[in-house]
Amino acid sequence: MLVVAAGLVALAGCGGEPGAGGSSAGGSSAGGSSELGGKTYLSTAVTENGAPKKLAPNTRIRLEFKDDGTLSANAGCNSMGGKAATGDGKLKVDDLAVTEMGCDAPRHAQDTWLVELLQSTPHWKAEADKLTITSGGTVLQLQDRETAQPDVALDGTKWILESVVRGETVSTPGNGGAHLTFNGDRVTGSTSCNELQGVVARTSDKLTFGELGTTRRACSGPAAELEKTVLATLNGEVTYTLDADKLRLRTPANDGLDFKAAG
Repeated sequence: MLVVAAGLVALAGCGGEPGAGGSSAGGSSAGGSSELGGKTYLSTAVTENGAPKKLAPNTRIRLEFKDDGTLSANAGCNSMGGKAATGDGKLKVDDLAVTEMGCDAPRHAQDTWLVELLQSTPHWKAEADKLTITSGGTVLQLQDRETAQPDVALDGTKWILESVVRGETVSTPGNGGAHLTFNGDRVTGSTSCNELQGVVARTSDKLTFGELGTTRRACSGPAAELEKTVLATLNGEVTYTLDADKLRLRTPANDGLDFKAAG
């Protein structure tokens, strides 16, 4: 497994103070109480000085304005967030923090670009399900996540394991191959070494796994380690969250598995 630290590095906020008041496009001064609160947006286009900016392969810019007045953002690798104010049509992010996951060069550069954009106190404008962020010659266009990328159905989807979460550490399975498929009260899949099947009960936000049966192929090394982790997580009750094509499972200890829909 490739292991990366998920600790946060605080970055000093910068940019001018937002103006007082403001209602039309700017909403109120707190992200949680403005019209952006509780909404998540995904990028649809980026231009710089009128020319299209190509994003890193298989990435989109994601901005999540939480009801508590904070902003969570992602450009394809690290997560970032801070306190957000949206007064006078400007987005001001204070105490911006960024995780320290290792990224390839294109995604690292894109992370840096998004940090600089968020710290520039850009202008914003929301119309229907669209959001536009503007700073100098940079224009970031986004759409409400529920419109741009609706949630994939839990049932009938092949969920491919992307990462394992243990406290403050996120690891990426090196050999891959672990996956799950749900169909009503049945679950099938693979630990990456052995096939698995069993029963599962569900509520709106929890899955409760019964004892899982597996094939008996001998596993060693990383495959054995991953199988042990997968089976330990799928043991009893976990909380699940669907977010577009992502499925997150979390134990009561807040350890878990993150999956992505195949295809």
